Amino acid sequence: MSTHDDPFVSWFRQASPYIHAHRGSTMVLAFGGEAVSDSTFASLIHDIALLHGLGIRLVLVHGTRPQIEERLQLRGAEMQVVNGMRVTDEDALRCVMEAAGTVRVEIEARLSMGLANSPMAGARIEVASGNFVTARPMGVIDGVDYRHTGEVRRINTTAIRNRLDSGAMVLISPLGYSPTGEVFNLNAADVAAETAVALQADKLIFLTDQKLTDSRGRLISSLMPSEAEQLLARRRKLGEQLQRVLRNAIHASRNGVSRTHVLPRRQDGVLLRELFTRDGSGTLVSAERWETIRQASVDDVAGILELISPLEEEGVLVRRSRERIETEIDHFTVIERDGTIIGCAALYAFPDEGTAEFACLAIHPDYRNGGRGDQLLEHLEAQARRLGLHSLVVLTTRTAHWFRERGFQPTDVKQLPGHRRDLYNWQRNSRMFLKPLQTA
Repeated sequence: MSTHDDPFVSWFRQASPYIHAHRGSTMVLAFGGEAVSDSTFASLIHDIALLHGLGIRLVLVHGTRPQIEERLQLRGAEMQVVNGMRVTDEDALRCVMEAAGTVRVEIEARLSMGLANSPMAGARIEVASGNFVTARPMGVIDGVDYRHTGEVRRINTTAIRNRLDSGAMVLISPLGYSPTGEVFNLNAADVAAETAVALQADKLIFLTDQKLTDSRGRLISSLMPSEAEQLLARRRKLGEQLQRVLRNAIHASRNGVSRTHVLPRRQDGVLLRELFTRDGSGTLVSAERWETIRQASVDDVAGILELISPLEEEGVLVRRSRERIETEIDHFTVIERDGTIIGCAALYAFPDEGTAEFACLAIHPDYRNGGRGDQLLEHLEAQARRLGLHSLVVLTTRTAHWFRERGFQPTDVKQLPGHRRDLYNWQRNSRMFLKPLQTA
């Protein structure tokens, strides 16, 4: 069997850019007590260990709700809930501390495993836990005293970074401590979001019991914070956990955490799929930016001309008149930054031949080192796949190396679709490259 036919080899090669990109990054991963008590928790621990082994700096924040409820039931007590918040009295606080200690020890034990012939073999993970969270009481709200229920006041980022710098994984329980020695019951999602913001983490990841879906039950793959707010306002019946997670995703996104992932924990390998594949497995809440990638309109013609003219003068791009761009504007995609077109590319589909031509790629000189060419290529590759096409072709005279580095292989111009081949400029003598498109 050739390596091209081996799905493992193919996947591993496709994952390599993500492996490089994530190495050294800081991620905060939150999961509930339900995940810890689930039979699939061993698989999740294996995947967390794998992320650590790939050089990702991990901060784990665990919940304890089912473990607390179990202890309350044994004591014949219950935790009062008012306006969606739990009132933690003295009996409940004892249950909270017992549950947090038990769950923490179980996670540490799982991460310490190193049995031969198991996924944890050779992992040797050091786990650091401690009083990283300073809290304050929730206080009295609308006449209700929430007692030992608290909220995050401060995260000890120096201590956390020191542990991460030493190669340890950091584990945080949903407990906070006051300068006067009091202990407060905190919400794990709140702790995770505040920790991610304080660390300015590269990613905040929530593992939830449910997928985030639209009104037709389809997975919502991405949301801007404003869209997440609209969803919360529109979908009153969203589960309490998802509501809390979404509010924290919005908060994190607007306070320096550019990517928050909401993932269905019951899907085996969901962390690996989300972080190391193009399409992911959950919902991405990404920070609002003043830079967007979108379909071009006639109003963008002047900006596209200004962008491509220098490259036409250099012979990198074939000349296109204003009239031609206006006629073909529906084929163009642009990157707009604060009202300025700083990137463009075009896709010409040939459905009968199952292919498309990627053309007219141009990035403003001030923005050529930010991966925007890759963004446009990935965007139009996805568009081609949605059209059911199986390959992408490109003609180039000066940038062959760039396309070769992104999976394009040399091919004969005879592979051009029929009428496009008739328009080929033999005097320009462009080289042709082809890239097969992976289908889902």
